[in-house]
Amino acid sequence: MQYGQIDGIDKPVSRLVQGCTMIGQGDDERDFALLDAVTEAGCTAFDTAHVYGGGNSERALGRWVNARGLRDKVVVITKGAHLNRDRLRVTPFDISADLHDSLARLKTDHIDLYLLHRDDPEVPVGPIVERLNELAGEGKIGAFGGSNWSHDRLAAANAYASSHGLTGFAASSPNLTLAVQQEVPWDGCISISGPEGAAARKWYADTRMPLLCWSSLAGGFLSGRFRRDNLDSFEGYADELVVRCYCTEENFQRLDAAEEIAKAAGVELPQVALAYIFNQPLNAFALTACMTGDEYRANIAALDLKLPAGAF
Repeated sequence: MQYGQIDGIDKPVSRLVQGCTMIGQGDDERDFALLDAVTEAGCTAFDTAHVYGGGNSERALGRWVNARGLRDKVVVITKGAHLNRDRLRVTPFDISADLHDSLARLKTDHIDLYLLHRDDPEVPVGPIVERLNELAGEGKIGAFGGSNWSHDRLAAANAYASSHGLTGFAASSPNLTLAVQQEVPWDGCISISGPEGAAARKWYADTRMPLLCWSSLAGGFLSGRFRRDNLDSFEGYADELVVRCYCTEENFQRLDAAEEIAKAAGVELPQVALAYIFNQPLNAFALTACMTGDEYRANIAALDLKLPAGAF
């Protein structure tokens, strides 16, 4: 495993962050076994959110952390201020309310990294930065950042913080993956993949802001399950979303190239897809929702895999 640092967090952050969208469905034995396995493989960072499973993902993660006595060793990442059916919710009030819900669910007195799950560009950055600084000053969060915030809004927020003697955003969590979205999967998503993301990637390369890249395997497209000749066989919301968002000829050509690299290197396709992220000149961490410890351990190979120049 390789580790990085995020300002405001005094623990090493594993470059492979375990996503926790799948836990909290009523089977603590299964959830605990998964979390134990990825921890034994070197994982120190776990990502959840206020909206995942109606709060059950946070509750399950909290039960595991406290049962295992790991609070001082693991990096808890959660997210708040997600929109609902009625309104965008990126306000000082909603940020505080969601954070207090998350603290109660996780049964902890602080969040290591608190991310705003969405942005509302109509809301000035000043009150947002000020509220996050207040919460950090109260010891409720160690570091904070934005998930699905544009790099321009992050720059504006950090310029405000600098000019007012405040702490700025320490991390960002956009989509970054080898496959390029042809359709935004959910309202308010920000991707920095492909040619359209070049300016954002340059900004992140220049600033060295830590990136926690979500859906780093493109929702499973880069696992190889999706093929040109089987797209009409998929059912269920998650798989149908992948078909709509990622199953283009351009992405299948990228998949073909990744498979050739995997064969030559003696690794699996997902490791090549993750290596694409780690071969960028970025301070990158990859969010992966591994279902087993074996999957997580296999993905560690991506950290040292060097891709051929100009491969993609």
